[in-house]
Amino acid sequence: MLIKAKTLKSYKLNALDGEMGRALEFYFDDHHWTIRYLVADTGTWLSGRKVLISPHALIAVSKEEQHISVDLTRKQIEDSTFIDTDKPVSRQYEKTYYEYYGWPAYWAGSNMWGMCPYIMRDRRKWRETTQEEPVWDRHLRSTNGVSGHYIHASDGEIGHIEDFIIDDDTWAIRYLIIDTRNWWPGKKVLISPQWIESVSWSESKVYLSMSRNTVKMSPEYTNDLILNRDYEIRLHQNYQYQGYWVNEMNVQKEAGTANTCE
Repeated sequence: MLIKAKTLKSYKLNALDGEMGRALEFYFDDHHWTIRYLVADTGTWLSGRKVLISPHALIAVSKEEQHISVDLTRKQIEDSTFIDTDKPVSRQYEKTYYEYYGWPAYWAGSNMWGMCPYIMRDRRKWRETTQEEPVWDRHLRSTNGVSGHYIHASDGEIGHIEDFIIDDDTWAIRYLIIDTRNWWPGKKVLISPQWIESVSWSESKVYLSMSRNTVKMSPEYTNDLILNRDYEIRLHQNYQYQGYWVNEMNVQKEAGTANTCE
């Protein structure tokens, strides 16, 4: 299911033995553009302290009931390391955090989830896919912090990031919702992170290799739009890119032949 980050921010979080708070924001890496942590506000339960929840523990999203099921007990969460959201998440924190829960490290492999292209749910294989040394250098960004970054086409600015559309199966950011009202009033469009040419994080600017007219000709996005595969196909055809689902299917086949992620 594809769902907006701002929609998920209002959802309750249900641990295995009771409610544990609400989703506050998300941290994603700027290499794969994949959600690495949900920042949970524990409210009155832990005196408003904030904890990180990896997608390894996010097992189901209910749009109807507006909650996210977390495969952890409240005691596990209480005994985990709390996070200061005013400071960057350090590599040492991540290493300690992953060792505490026993999850395979997402940075220990070239795929979206380390050695695998998707989140491995089989606990018996976690040890087999964990490596000590990182394969790529990870940098985490906040969805709240990146919202508002300006988007530049090859021939000028086209708008700013309003929100993110997340795939709750892989927890990849599939699209950025771009508000073009300062250039083209009344229209929003979707841009895949895979189409980004470069980012200047210090200047809060995202650069695309495509023209403003190409963006203008893309299918319009509205908040009440049903984001189905037909729409995605038309969107990718406009930008002349192959769908991410084709690329990921090929990666999964390759991973399957290696027998590591089955």
